[in-house]
Parts: sequence; structure tokens; C-alpha cells
Amino acid sequence: MSNIVLRDYQSQSIASLDQGFTDGHTRQVLSASTGAGKSIIAMSILEKESLRKRILFVCDRRILVNQFSAHLDRHGIDHGCVMANHWRHRPYERIQVASIQTLERMRRWPESDLIVVDEIHAVMRKSLKEFMEKNPDKQVIGLTATPFHPEIGKYFTSVTNVVTMEKLVSDKFLVPFKVYVAKEIDVKGVKVVAGEWQKDELESRGLKIVGDVVAEYVKLSQSVFQGYKKTICFSSGVAHGAELAQKFQELGLNFVQISYKDSEEYKEEVLRQFSQPDSDIIGVISSDILTRGFDQTDVQHVIVARPLRKSFSMHVQMVGRGARPHEGKDFCVIQDHSGNWLRFANDWEQLFSEGTQTLSSDADTKTRKEPTDKEKKEAKCPKCNALWTFRSDTCGSCGYIKPVRSMVSAVPGELSELGAAHNNRLQQNQSFYSQLIYYAQQKGYKPGWAFYKYKEKYGVAPNGLASSPQHTSPEVLGWLKSRAIAFAKSKARAA
Repeated sequence: MSNIVLRDYQSQSIASLDQGFTDGHTRQVLSASTGAGKSIIAMSILEKESLRKRILFVCDRRILVNQFSAHLDRHGIDHGCVMANHWRHRPYERIQVASIQTLERMRRWPESDLIVVDEIHAVMRKSLKEFMEKNPDKQVIGLTATPFHPEIGKYFTSVTNVVTMEKLVSDKFLVPFKVYVAKEIDVKGVKVVAGEWQKDELESRGLKIVGDVVAEYVKLSQSVFQGYKKTICFSSGVAHGAELAQKFQELGLNFVQISYKDSEEYKEEVLRQFSQPDSDIIGVISSDILTRGFDQTDVQHVIVARPLRKSFSMHVQMVGRGARPHEGKDFCVIQDHSGNWLRFANDWEQLFSEGTQTLSSDADTKTRKEPTDKEKKEAKCPKCNALWTFRSDTCGSCGYIKPVRSMVSAVPGELSELGAAHNNRLQQNQSFYSQLIYYAQQKGYKPGWAFYKYKEKYGVAPNGLASSPQHTSPEVLGWLKSRAIAFAKSKARAA
């Protein structure tokens, strides 16, 4: 047996999938945020089910075949790899790991009773869909943090998501983000192709702010970390990435780009070197290679220089690369030059707090209204440039309270920490807190209850607010009821 130790929510995920098969769902999606340990869950499933089933684990790319194979090795789980001239060619093993590209070149897929597909949102290709159509009774589990592909709901009938990102951050299984937005790539007038901005023109726009990206990276690194942390950067294309790497290197910062133009061996070697604790590679640049399957925990700075028009999935995958905890890592900085954070703010807040409960989502197909310059200005703390959290008028970083009419104007090009800002006033915050205090007194709750409920709603402590009770309004009672219902549903799902 392996040495896998599961967290409670990981065990609950497996139990939910088991129940789904019992209930007749042959095609299920396991949704869990980046960093929640889907690979650990998958390995536990593979080890248990391989006692009675032949299992095929499908990856999005060859580099991920080797990565998952290494995970299995570390846990002592026997397996083979389906790849030409691979040293682990062991067709007799009950667990086989293959890339979708390799399978597409084969006349016949390896015999299996259960197929587990990693990053299912990226592997909904013609070959997989045809296989599922021809084998309707074959059990298939798709793994993803973002089950928003428009065709997933056509081929899968059940989704399991037992824990939210908010809960994982609260339990310190993930780290929180500090999101900063500097000079954005200008997307005004860029042509749209297949729902996204035209790649070549977008890359041309990105080249115009390379100097801003590098200069603000240096500034942010010194002000937040007092030095440089391991960084990944998402560029708008290969030429854009090459120019970024050159500008970083001119300052003595060793950034390396990997792209589809490089050999698999080169990409694997760069990532191997980057993973070393004493690596001389500070950052790795890519337009999309790092969006899936890259799970290096000591990445603490993510630069996003790839604007997205509709693909919320890609946004979540990019920023999620820095979410994993690591010794000495209290948070991850997101340096956003794309405008994506504000563009997808509402979708992010919903996913963060509620998770995924349905396979019918328009998150990757709907067009968002572009925020105005005024909205961008109002979305930052004028004192410390920190993230406005949830619906608070109090900065969660420095405690600054928004005046009723802000006379602060943004400095063009200034690096600003951005978030979803809302137009509540200090009086409203005080009133809400006072009503919580009154409610707690009536119910006989401990004094700290109101403190934590306020923090649950606004994301910050009620610092500076008076502890004076005020009769609870129907609106606040309604909010408390909604949280109780949400909690009960989460307990029911877990059960």
C-alpha cells in the first residue's frame, strides 16, 4: 500500500464519486480548486480501483505524463506509461498513464474499465468525445478546477465539489492573493476571433508595455518582499515572452521562456531547474504551458500579461498557479497587466465563495462589460493601493476608510492593488456590526460571534467600529439566514 494520507474533504470527494457511480452516473466530474490536491485524490482512486479494474489516466500533454508518473513513483504505486520509447513501457500494469495526443495517434486505446481524465476542461477533444460516444457504459472521471467548457455538460451527468476555495484558504490549505494591477495592455479596438482577442494584435499591444511590466515587477518585489521570489509570467505570445525575458535579463534577473517551439526535453529541464530550492532561475515565462498541471508550491509571484475576453477558466488557472502553500509563504502576489481581475471579478467572487455545483455554466462564453476608467480608479485604496475586499469601505491592508466623496485621483501608470470595490459607507459598516452585536446578545452567543460574522461578510475585522448594539433589521436577518442555509447545504453535501 502507498503512503497517501487524505484530508477530510479529499476523502469526501472520493465517497461522493463512489455514490455517484452507485446512483448510475457513469460520467462524473470532480471539481476542486487549483491546489486542492486533485492529483492526490486521483492517485488514491487509482490505487484502490486498480485492485479490481484496469485504469487509464489521461493527461493533457506529454510533460504532464512524466509529472504524474513521478507522483505515482513517490507513493509507490505501480504503473506503466503509454508513450513511444518511454522507459516505463509496462503494458501489463493495471494502471496506465498516457497523453491525449499519444492516444490520438493509436489505432486502439489501451483496455480499461475506468478512465480518469486530468484537466478535463482542456481535453474535451474530438477523440475523447468519440470514445465516450462509442463506449457509453465506460466509467469516466474528469478532473478540473474549472468545469466551464460548454460541452462538458453534454457528456457528463454529475459534478462533485465538496469544498470551496474560500474554505481552503481559511483552513490554510491554500494561500490568499494580493492582487496588483499596473499599466494594462490596451485592448481597445483589437479584433475578436472565436470569442477572444486576436492573438497577433494582442501580442503587438503587449510589446508596448514590456518596460512597464519589468519596472513594476522590480518595484513590487522590493516593496512587498524586499527581494525577489520565484515568479511565473503569462505572456500574450512567444515574441512577447522573448522580449520580456530579455528585459528581465538586462537587469540581471534570470527569466526563461518556454513555448510550443521548444522540445519537450528542454521544457522539462527548465522546469526541473526552476523547481530546485537554490535555482538561479527566478522566473519562467509562457503564454499557456504553465496554466495546466504546473504545481510548484514555492511560486509566490504571478505576472499576468495576457488579457482574456471570455475565458474565465484560463483566468482561474493562471492565478491559481500561485495558490499552493509553502513554508514561509503567507500569500501570493498577482501582478495583473491584463485587466482580467476586474473583468472577471464577479465570477471570481462567486466561484471563490460557492464553488461549482452545476455543469451548465456560461462562465467561458458570456461577454463581460469592460470596466470604465472611473470604476478602475474607485476600485483601489488611495492610501496604500491595497485590495478592497468584498463590500467593505475599509481597506483590509491599512485600515483606511473611504470618505463619502473621494477627492483622490489615480496617478497614471501607478501600480495599484485592485479588487471588487463597492460603494458602502462607514455608517453602513457600523450599523451592520451593531446589529450583529444585538443579535448575539439576544441569542446568548459569545461576544466574538459578531466579530467573526462581520469578518465573514466583509473580509476584514471591524477595527475602529463601536461595540454598541442596534436592533437587527430584516435585511441583516435575511443575510444571517442565507449563511445558515449555505452552511447546512455544505454539511449535507459533505455527508
